Amino acid sequence: MTLSNTTPLLDRIEAPADMRDLTIAELKQLAAELRRETIDAVSITGGHLGAGLGVVELTVAIHHVFDTPRDRLIWDVGHQCYPHKILTGRRDRIRTLRQKDGLSGFTKRAESEYDPFGAAHSSTSISAGLGMAVARDLRGERREVVCVIGDGAMSAGMAYEAMNNAGARDSRLIVILNDNEMSIARPVGAMSAYLARVLSSRTYRSARHVAMEIASRFPKTVGTTARRFEGYAKGMVTGGALFEDLGFYYIGPIDGHDLDHLVPILRNLRDTKEDAPVLIHCITRKGKGYEPAEQADDKYHGVATFDVVTGAQAKAAPKAPSYTSVFARALIAEAEADERICAITAAMPSGTGVDKFAEAFPGRAFDVGIAEQHGVTFCAGLAAEGYRPFAVIYSTFLQRAYDQVVHDVAVQKLPVRFAIDRAGLVGADGPTHAGAFDVAYLGALPHFVTMAAADELELMHMVATAARIDDRPSAVRYPRGEGVGAELPERGTPLEIGRGRILREGATVALLSFGARLQECLAAADELAARGHSTTVADARFCTPLDTDLVGRLARGHEVLVTVEEGSIGGFSAHVLDHLARGDLLEGGLKVRPMMLPPVFIDQAKPRDMYDAAGLNAPHIVETALAALGRGLSERLARA
Repeated sequence: MTLSNTTPLLDRIEAPADMRDLTIAELKQLAAELRRETIDAVSITGGHLGAGLGVVELTVAIHHVFDTPRDRLIWDVGHQCYPHKILTGRRDRIRTLRQKDGLSGFTKRAESEYDPFGAAHSSTSISAGLGMAVARDLRGERREVVCVIGDGAMSAGMAYEAMNNAGARDSRLIVILNDNEMSIARPVGAMSAYLARVLSSRTYRSARHVAMEIASRFPKTVGTTARRFEGYAKGMVTGGALFEDLGFYYIGPIDGHDLDHLVPILRNLRDTKEDAPVLIHCITRKGKGYEPAEQADDKYHGVATFDVVTGAQAKAAPKAPSYTSVFARALIAEAEADERICAITAAMPSGTGVDKFAEAFPGRAFDVGIAEQHGVTFCAGLAAEGYRPFAVIYSTFLQRAYDQVVHDVAVQKLPVRFAIDRAGLVGADGPTHAGAFDVAYLGALPHFVTMAAADELELMHMVATAARIDDRPSAVRYPRGEGVGAELPERGTPLEIGRGRILREGATVALLSFGARLQECLAAADELAARGHSTTVADARFCTPLDTDLVGRLARGHEVLVTVEEGSIGGFSAHVLDHLARGDLLEGGLKVRPMMLPPVFIDQAKPRDMYDAAGLNAPHIVETALAALGRGLSERLARA
């Protein structure tokens, strides 16, 4: 093996087993080299940088101490796992991160045995880890299960549900809280680091057990006082009373960048075979070791490709405003005219444009944390009191709150407005972040108004429409990325509910689009016209209520009707086909061809490539229409 000048130790690490005999000094060198490699790789691919840099030392320490992959290591969310991937046999592919046919930007079971659980949404690690720990116990095996969860993920109720369950069991489970915002405890010093080492040691834990046994033999009041005093003392020193109350043995806070502290503590836990859940509280710094990231407001949470020396990101000048920014503009315009309008997001203010709304109306913007379920019911409460809340949530994250959408909003017909960002395929984040199912799961609900924006002007109109729907819930979905360059007004104009529009008239083929594939439909119509097939292009605008007049007109006036949508089966086309069947509109020989996302999870690539894989670009629409026309011609010739 050829050693480089910059990463000589890292070059010798082909798997975590190669790290097990390294000294602390060598581990520190390895961490420095790993940080450089991570920065260099992400400078080429883009991706989540700050979170990975914050756990470099923690990654090194875990793989040094524990016997991965036999010991299970679960990264919550997985966006901080790039250093982990480099150390686990994927370094040769690390510069394919988030690219077509490359490594996923998150943990992925199919990618490596070192990824025992795939993740890209937050707060799942403790639940999955507890399941693995119980499976281990049922088999009578001995292996460690280690979960690394960020402090942001601790804002989700699922994490506490899992801790509550784990604390009530005797299953051995190690949870590492990666606190990179210092939101739970004060900065750590030498005394707290010393206490953490003492609390993790076999000697202390054995003595504690003996002391509690002795206390249990005293009268109840004395024993209770002893337990309360210990909990109070530890809570005062470490801030861990909450976790202790949930049934976890708490250790920390400790400096998550100090291998002199990390390694002995992890060894102590590995060698102490007590069957009980443990939580280690690590303080880390997001973006650690790379000054541009440390100085950035978001600590380089997600970056485009960048220059390593300067940190300057290579972002192409946009040709048109993003849908997210247009949404923010539209909502601000509505809020200026109506003081009842509020915006609610779940830990994604900048990703959804709610940060812009908050600048204009700080008292009417609410970030509820990674708590989509709570956020939706919070909106329901606002709506019940006469306010006009917009729940601004990515399509893929709204899935986590479906019960609340049904039970707390739809059943009560409360006018919560759902602004669904990242609808359709999203590119480098891959299948875990694709907005494929919202039309199917919202369109099935009674009285729900569901809209999809064909372009940024339509988005403005739909925001204005939703703002005025005050007797039932509504939703507008829109994609990630830039708009088409439409000229935008100061404020949107409300649309007639359940009415679509025709953009181009024809006589043979009808292309009925729902959402942002409209431009592809127009391009397909040009190609079909060039081949001699007169083509109508219509924008449905609404899935529910469906524009049945428009659908009927297209069905009666054309040989072929093609529906096109950026969603799964059970969505817009299902509503169209239901109406056609119930209205006897399929009896006259109409050829209907629904085009939607296929029933597969499409791996990360550029959005254009993903839609090619899905078969939803203009050439696919042309091919579908021509195939239907050809079949129709052959049937007519056979009848003749």
